Amino acid sequence: MNYRFNFRDIWAQTDFILEGILVTLALTVVTMLSGLVIGTLGAAARVHGPRWLSTMVAAYVEVIRNTPLIVQLFLVFFGLPSAGIRLDAMTASMIALGINLGAYSTEIIRAGLEAIPRTQVEAGRCLGLSGVQVFRHVVLFPAIKVIYPALSSQFVLIMLATSVVSQISAPDLFHVASIIQSRTFRDFEIYAVVSGIYLALALAMKLGFAAIHHLAFGRR
Repeated sequence: MNYRFNFRDIWAQTDFILEGILVTLALTVVTMLSGLVIGTLGAAARVHGPRWLSTMVAAYVEVIRNTPLIVQLFLVFFGLPSAGIRLDAMTASMIALGINLGAYSTEIIRAGLEAIPRTQVEAGRCLGLSGVQVFRHVVLFPAIKVIYPALSSQFVLIMLATSVVSQISAPDLFHVASIIQSRTFRDFEIYAVVSGIYLALALAMKLGFAAIHHLAFGRR
């Protein structure tokens, strides 16, 4: 084996790699926020909404969870222009990732809502709270505490899944790695470095979510 490892050309592209990391983090944050909003509304519709709305949300969840993310991304980026809707790569990426995470979040949050005892909800109503107040103070917070580990794990997974947006030339970390590979022909080196960066980001997110869990729920 005569291959000589050389990371010098990779470190020379540090600024370019940092730009890719920032794009990946931006996609992750936007996706988490939009996915959490979609998931909360979808879960509330499934558990407390009218039957027709619950059925529509259930259909959305099944379609998204049983089709590949990259197909959903291509449908948004390449399919919507056929209907006259043209989106740039970053916008299409945020929409596709948000819709994908929203479906998974809906099921996770729904499980948490259904885990709250009915007696707890009835107690809130007996105190004179409105339906919205009962949902916000009596149901939602305890439900999030129950499903927090699963939800935070899903957030980490969606951060790793952002790598698929490189297929539509969104300038994320993996897309940057592909460009560097084509410039330097150092396949192993660049993908080893990128793998390490994704691992570091995932571990940092896990530590961050653990700290949030301690602050939000540890003393309750």
